[in-house]
Amino acid sequence: MADEEVALYDGAGRVTGSAPRSRMRARNLRHAASSVVVRDPLGRVYLHRRTVTKDVYPGLLDFAAGGVVLAGEEPSTGAVREVEEELGVAGVPLVDLGSVDYADAETRYRAFRYVTTWHGPIRWQAEEVSWGEWVSLAELVRRIDDAPDSLVPDSVAVWSSILRGWLPSR
Repeated sequence: MADEEVALYDGAGRVTGSAPRSRMRARNLRHAASSVVVRDPLGRVYLHRRTVTKDVYPGLLDFAAGGVVLAGEEPSTGAVREVEEELGVAGVPLVDLGSVDYADAETRYRAFRYVTTWHGPIRWQAEEVSWGEWVSLAELVRRIDDAPDSLVPDSVAVWSSILRGWLPSR
């Protein structure tokens, strides 16, 4: 993969410049990323395993497709690009659910969150996705609660409250 030029962001969510992806990762520079949860008409969420070659959180389960926002790219454009590349989801509207910040020892970024409903086939990008399945929202929340170390920590952090809000009232 070419060393993509990634947009760098400040704490207020403004673009401050750009850097090659390799430098952004090596220095854990603050950037932006799209994060798209794909649901089916039954309300299930698509859960997939990241390949072991991913540069961050290899081999973990993820329920959000997404990736870094490229230099000169709008976050919404990046979200459309990423969900199509990773899962083959295209031609459906993405609903903007706002942005939140995330940081750990591996990565620091502003997450631009979107959700979409998809009823077509899923096509994995072989470099990024090794496996996947539709899971109920209740099952996904159970996995977050019972096996958090099996899931990508940033997706859990930026989506947990929204996922729980989607659960039917008991």
